[in-house]
Amino acid sequence: MHLIQYYDDKGNRAVGVTNDGQTRQVKGVTSVYELVQGAFSTVGGLPAAVEARGVGETIDKQLLAKEGRLLAPIDHPDPAHLHVTGTGLTHLGSAATRDAMHKTNGEKPAGELTDSMKMFRMGLENGKPAPGEKGVQPEWFYKGNGHIVVNPGQAIPSPSFALDAGEEPEIAGIYVIDPEGRPRRLGFALGNEFSDHVTERINYLYLAHSKLRACSFGPELRVGDLPRHIEGMSRIFRDGQVLWEKPFLSGEDNMSHTIANLEYHHFKYDLFCQPGDVHVHMFGTATLSFADGISTKPDDVFEIEESQFGLALRNPVRVEEEKPVVIGGLY
Repeated sequence: MHLIQYYDDKGNRAVGVTNDGQTRQVKGVTSVYELVQGAFSTVGGLPAAVEARGVGETIDKQLLAKEGRLLAPIDHPDPAHLHVTGTGLTHLGSAATRDAMHKTNGEKPAGELTDSMKMFRMGLENGKPAPGEKGVQPEWFYKGNGHIVVNPGQAIPSPSFALDAGEEPEIAGIYVIDPEGRPRRLGFALGNEFSDHVTERINYLYLAHSKLRACSFGPELRVGDLPRHIEGMSRIFRDGQVLWEKPFLSGEDNMSHTIANLEYHHFKYDLFCQPGDVHVHMFGTATLSFADGISTKPDDVFEIEESQFGLALRNPVRVEEEKPVVIGGLY
């Protein structure tokens, strides 16, 4: 089962559900968040909540995408209560580019492991613990709140001070914290964890700065467990032509950590278990156009697709105008 959020032909918010290849509007609900609140008290979770609401007219998802009427597959009535976070060095092969960045900058002598490679090896050794055991914690970063989320099809803004505007094709886990403070996983979506790789390359301690950027995820929320093997395609279009494309892999068969281990090390913090909050957690990637020497330009279009997740995630990139930083005293 897949869920989408969109604007109907009257400009009203609506929710759609895809089952057996057909997408229909879910009756009496205007957001997935609202649907989730009902699911908390419904035996059978989200599928039962959809069945209880009932479905209406058939929806053409491709037309919604073409007309720019798709929304992110979940949001929060107060964007400050949606948290976007992520983990890195989680995929087999994901350390290679980062390690090369550090060695290029001379941070470690030849033959000595960089901190990134050390962290990656820790994941290889203990990122997939046996049931009941705790695995090693991954690299973790904060990206922003709901204000940084860009709807599918809309332009991802790159700040005027950014040194790079690069895509990161990832899988995002989608969670809502229930009234008892328990994280409840809804499912997974395609994600573009947009980052500034040139800033990160200056010094790996700039990673936190490089991640404070907009992002996009969706368009569809795949309800349920993550497939063990995911093989999609990441592309960049320039002037209507493919500038770069490369397959990306995800799913636990291609990762150095289990999803359960990554979830544990995020939700072990009480801060992230506040009832009603939404969490979008990016699980990392091993595929970047930056690693192949690509530097994007305004109006380039990112495309991330994988058939198990429905519609492709597409976003152009634009550069924001410089904004003065004005600090006013209140004393």
